[in-house]
Amino acid sequence: MKISETAKLFHTKDNFLLLTHKNPDGDTLGSAAALCSALRRAGKTAFLFPNAEMTEKYRSYAEPFHAPEGFEPSFTVAVDVASETLFPPCFSGEVDFCIDHHPSNTHYAPKSLIAPSKASCGEVVLQLIKALNGDLSEEEADLLYVAVSTDCGCFVYANTKADTLRAAAELLDFGADNQTLNVKLFRKVSRARMKIEGMVYSGMEFYRDGRISLATITQRMLLEAGATEEDLDDISGLAGRAEGAILSITVREQSDGSTRFSLRSSPEVDCSAICSVFGGGGHAMAAGCTIHSPVEKAKRMMLDVIDEVWK
Repeated sequence: MKISETAKLFHTKDNFLLLTHKNPDGDTLGSAAALCSALRRAGKTAFLFPNAEMTEKYRSYAEPFHAPEGFEPSFTVAVDVASETLFPPCFSGEVDFCIDHHPSNTHYAPKSLIAPSKASCGEVVLQLIKALNGDLSEEEADLLYVAVSTDCGCFVYANTKADTLRAAAELLDFGADNQTLNVKLFRKVSRARMKIEGMVYSGMEFYRDGRISLATITQRMLLEAGATEEDLDDISGLAGRAEGAILSITVREQSDGSTRFSLRSSPEVDCSAICSVFGGGGHAMAAGCTIHSPVEKAKRMMLDVIDEVWK
């Protein structure tokens, strides 16, 4: 559906429940919270599904919109959720609508608003809120700045486009406090995060004469650093800092023995095509997947697939 069609549809609905994806980042939480606020301004009852995997970094943005216990929605909207496999823990029920920007979206919802050309879901929600209400509140501008800025690494990732910067400028016009948000989101890290970064850099691996950089984070490393999920936000950006790297891979050992991969690349490598082999997906230059094998075996499997996909 188009922006205008979506706005008209939403005006006919009520009792909204907005769904974010598992291991939620700033884009899914900021976009969903901003839309929730906008729907309330439009006279609707709207709440966020309480995502148990939300980290402390984003709690203050999303928690004020959480649904109370026993809330029965009439219309459920997934925000920045590319497939059913990314639904958060404890969620059950049907999704009526999906708002997304991932080209790999599986079209699981009966109706959807998908804009694969956008760097973030926040850019899509920005246009939708304007169509719904004509403007944004300062709080919505802050929330969407969180969404847009985090999904493009404070505007340094390769997915940043002219439209991304125009959206950020528009959010500032609506009152977004970019100075405070930039410091909070991008300039300050915990001591545990500093320790993890040191371990990651010292253990980096390189393949194809340095064109592939690989960083591994194990459960033992987390224990030694005293780090939790709270300290790992955007950790997948570290491997890509290596000079000469075209494809960067971040490998995360999970507590259940599986291995999670986050891939970032230059335009000549399709990360989504690589991750789709293992049931994952995302964008051409940023994608992820999980391999249900121990770290070292999973790394070999991933590198073999890369050799097949990226000749």
